[in-house]
Amino acid sequence: MDVPSLREICLSFPGAFEDFPFGPETSVFKVRSAVAGGARHEAKMFALSAMNPDDWSVSLKCEPALAEQLRAAHPEITGAWHMNKTHWNGVRLDGGLPDDMIRDMVEDSYDLVVAMLSRKQQEQLGWARLASPRRDSSAG
Repeated sequence: MDVPSLREICLSFPGAFEDFPFGPETSVFKVRSAVAGGARHEAKMFALSAMNPDDWSVSLKCEPALAEQLRAAHPEITGAWHMNKTHWNGVRLDGGLPDDMIRDMVEDSYDLVVAMLSRKQQEQLGWARLASPRRDSSAG
């Protein structure tokens, strides 16, 4: 995975944009729903990378149990540096992991962040929760 590919994946999601709050050398990918009525919604980070090909990695949000499994199975995945290691993985992008796997981890990170937004914000982004099985109250 190269720098342009990671940037393209991160920016492919609805409401995603690149920000540089830590300076021009660190890309922070965030999601924010549309602004309605002049009120601004706070943007939420789902990926962070120094975009440095010499030390190529990305920090991604991950469900805690899955984070542990991924770290145990792949030496390229560790707790993210300077982040809550329960919820964030650091993923080395040196070619040890397939691009499809990285793409899936970026998408999972985005989904975890969007899942925490209000229902209205999720609708503005065109994002839908996975349907959970519901009991049919008419069934007896």
